[in-house]
Amino acid sequence: MGRILRFAIILLVAASDVNFRVQAEDSSAVAKSFQTNAIVSDVIPKAPSCLVKVKYPSGVEVKLGNELTPTQVKDVPTVTWEAEANSYYVLVMTDPDAPSRNEPSLREWHHWLVGNIPGNDVASGETLSQYVGSGPPKGTGLHRYVFLVYKQPGKLTFDEPRLTNKSSDNRGGFSIAKFAAKYNLGDPIEGNFYQAKYDDYVPILFKQLRA
Repeated sequence: MGRILRFAIILLVAASDVNFRVQAEDSSAVAKSFQTNAIVSDVIPKAPSCLVKVKYPSGVEVKLGNELTPTQVKDVPTVTWEAEANSYYVLVMTDPDAPSRNEPSLREWHHWLVGNIPGNDVASGETLSQYVGSGPPKGTGLHRYVFLVYKQPGKLTFDEPRLTNKSSDNRGGFSIAKFAAKYNLGDPIEGNFYQAKYDDYVPILFKQLRA
């Protein structure tokens, strides 16, 4: 019996060590990708330590800078992260490359903003800006689309304008870093991003935003 118990303890310790190493590798990959792609500095001062999971109804997933198409990301994705019980979170999706990475005069153009999310139940959060998919203008190359999750200090009262997905008003000139400072959110705890360039869906999206 003693041998069985010792063996079980050894297995548990080994599994814990593997899990720790995997988490450390994931954290390193997130930080490295955010720095290599200049998201640290262009968007936030410090990279998140964990990878937020983002999957679209089209079946594609966001994987630290992989290239997706506007058609693939036109619908609201499922976003999940490790959430603490009885805690609230902010989720944002933002583009620092509007209208182009070379001339980002509208940096940042935010595509989605939800606050007071209980745990990771995004649908039960308070939508400040409805989801708008990627719409990089023709000839502007790849844009970075960044997802960030912040843990709130508690439930908050937001005084931001509520934006629908039928207009582009008040989307550009946003700064998630300033938003985070305003509401005392600290640094993002999880993040991810993809890149996209123009495809045939973009004119459809532009028409929607002029409705």
